[in-house]
Amino acid sequence: MPLALQVHDIENLPMDHSALRDLPVDPELRNFRRQAHGALLSKVQPTPVAAPQLIGWSREVAALLDLPAVPQSADSYAQCLSGNRLTPAMQPFASRYGGHQFGHWAGQLGDGRAITLGETVNRLGQRWELQLKGAGPTPYSRGADGRAVLRSSIREFLCSEAMFHLGVPSTRALSLVLTGDRVLRDMFYDGRAELEPGAIVCRVAPSFFRIGHLQLPAAHGETEVLQALLRHVLTRHYPHLLSAPLLPGTAVQPEVLLAFFEELCRSSASLVVHWQRVGFVHGVMNTDNTSLLGLTIDYGPYGWLENYDPDWTPNTTDAHGRRYCFGQQPQVMLWNLAQLGQVLRGAGCDAPALQACLQTYADVFETELAAMNLARLGLQPTQEGLALVDDQWPLLQAVETDMLLWFRGLADLPAVSEQRHGLTASDRELEAAVEQAFYSPADLQGPHRVALLDWLRRYQLELQRLAVADAARRLAMNQLNPLVVPRNWLVQQAIDAAQAGDFAAIDRLLEAFRQPYAVPADPSLYGRRPEWARQRAGCSMLSCSS
Repeated sequence: MPLALQVHDIENLPMDHSALRDLPVDPELRNFRRQAHGALLSKVQPTPVAAPQLIGWSREVAALLDLPAVPQSADSYAQCLSGNRLTPAMQPFASRYGGHQFGHWAGQLGDGRAITLGETVNRLGQRWELQLKGAGPTPYSRGADGRAVLRSSIREFLCSEAMFHLGVPSTRALSLVLTGDRVLRDMFYDGRAELEPGAIVCRVAPSFFRIGHLQLPAAHGETEVLQALLRHVLTRHYPHLLSAPLLPGTAVQPEVLLAFFEELCRSSASLVVHWQRVGFVHGVMNTDNTSLLGLTIDYGPYGWLENYDPDWTPNTTDAHGRRYCFGQQPQVMLWNLAQLGQVLRGAGCDAPALQACLQTYADVFETELAAMNLARLGLQPTQEGLALVDDQWPLLQAVETDMLLWFRGLADLPAVSEQRHGLTASDRELEAAVEQAFYSPADLQGPHRVALLDWLRRYQLELQRLAVADAARRLAMNQLNPLVVPRNWLVQQAIDAAQAGDFAAIDRLLEAFRQPYAVPADPSLYGRRPEWARQRAGCSMLSCSS
């Protein structure tokens, strides 16, 4: 029997609070910046805003929460999802965590502007946490104001949902609320601070726990706090690893921790393979931004590859060291997991067993990346297929080449070219299949043109040898290689419009991101980065200022 559809209103959405029940709560109820000890959560109230206005809504996330596809009262939802009005079921809190930032231990960090309203359990028994980002200061705000600006909130709202539709594991976003307040921000930390419109995103996930949540109590020697969080995470999110309930006050056995670590290593490897597939660059892969559930979490100075460049990072703070550039993401995730391994070693796990889990990460990543790269080209793991994968990257890097458009063009290249007077396709016809990917067709000359044509001929011959129907190959390739992604310049246009009071572009982009693998009717929704965006703030580089 199908489950009955029960739709709630935001005012009567049922809430549960397993984290508040299971985890140590800070006894201090005053909201002031401080170092907390012996606790993981601090109860805190959102700070009211002047004039909340609902300007973004995800009907897919609403369905997860048993909320209506279209809010019946936009004002009521704006009030609740800005934190202005709490329902009796809500018990808001901020969480305490630490982390390594750019490879250096930063000590206590925590939810400096994120406030969880509670968890709701939907009709399928799924538990979803609702968290407001930008809802005001918390004990963990340090020197900041706890707010978020419209530009970064639009980026997080749209990218969270785009990643879901791309098939990339991610936290989600239910709503985007304009606050009616102005927020002072120095976008590039150059002394030119400006007042910007404020906004709040309601983020949704099974959990927002990160590696940093485990690191901080371990660093402070808070053994019971650490064990309480391990019991909670395992019970709520890895119950299949447990042969018996984890009793309060007991330590989690090393074999259970190792099973958890191995599973997280596997899911994290798969996550990074997805990032590399779609051209996503996180921008700030600190351990406090690394999920314990293998999700993409914290959409700050992220970016999307425009021209293929493994060394590219969207984050101005990372411009010198490029620790978090596109090509380094696999290694950084491994490093982050190794920091978690240190925590688990302190909890009783054997070092060689932990190292074996990290090797599992490397093995899974290498295997899945190789399979994905072959599939993106419609190839099989033959010697020539593997060589074609490896040999394409120098071609893409030699001149400005859009990676996603390269793969989309190759999908349209027939295995057998149309014959004319007994001759196969000319060099020009081969180039035409992928020319949309190149920023300057004039670059296609000399040694580079020779190498490109040689690769295309080899590719076409390999397709002939595999004898897969062009239509079937094209379909399979285009289901792996997206066309419409939240490129920075595309989202920046929605930001510009919203800052001028026009919010329609947000819905327009959200609708386009729902079908990232289809060709949209509007060609302005995809394509190479336009020249105006090459040096534009928010399009070429971003900062952590949000």
